[in-house]
Amino acid sequence: MLTKLSVNINKIATLRNSRGGSRPSVLQAAIDCQAFGADGITIHPRPDERHIRYSDAREIAGIITTEFNIEGNPKEDKFVQLVLEVRPAQVTLVPDDPGQLTSNHGWDTIKERTYLRDMTEVFHKAGIRVSIFTDPVESIVAAAADTGTDRVELYTEDYARHYQQGREAAVATYVKAAQVATTHGLGINAGHDLDMDNLGYFTRTVPRVQEVSIGHALIADALYYGLENTIQLYKRAIARG
Repeated sequence: MLTKLSVNINKIATLRNSRGGSRPSVLQAAIDCQAFGADGITIHPRPDERHIRYSDAREIAGIITTEFNIEGNPKEDKFVQLVLEVRPAQVTLVPDDPGQLTSNHGWDTIKERTYLRDMTEVFHKAGIRVSIFTDPVESIVAAAADTGTDRVELYTEDYARHYQQGREAAVATYVKAAQVATTHGLGINAGHDLDMDNLGYFTRTVPRVQEVSIGHALIADALYYGLENTIQLYKRAIARG
């Protein structure tokens, strides 16, 4: 099974919003990423729309044919309404606070089990696959299975931070978490701070990773290598493992 690459285009929207207007075009970026070989497009709208706007989600959904993944906190009613309107292939539930700069922790699926089960049912009724953002903790991943979710997305910031100090130790908890997920019949996604250096080892070592979502590092690399070339470089990193 070759891991799929979903490109998070939030940073394209950040650049656009810093100047106003519509340049660079977020919609065109989604179209181009798809044409350049991305297996999916990811966006993560926040309530203040400081990067991706809700209107972006609607425009993208109407034109791309590759997998569309929308991330966000379902405790925001506006987010839930958007997802049910747009009906992406996948919704990734992330426990962000409204003003949070970037995602920095997964759900406590033990404490929030009933709530997450209810939200998963809401999205399933609309025909949307659900992924729950979790830390690589075996008990947390096991409890996620009780919510009815289709997948978990393993939060990989800790792996990325410790990769250079010793990649075997850095990846160990993720291997165990993935094994638990597989045992419970869950699909496995991963994301946060994965880059061209640490990606291949992760997908080679962690079993059955179906999809990685990468934004900041990929868009930063695209400044030097170009967007089309960068997407291919990341896909090659996955293929080489």
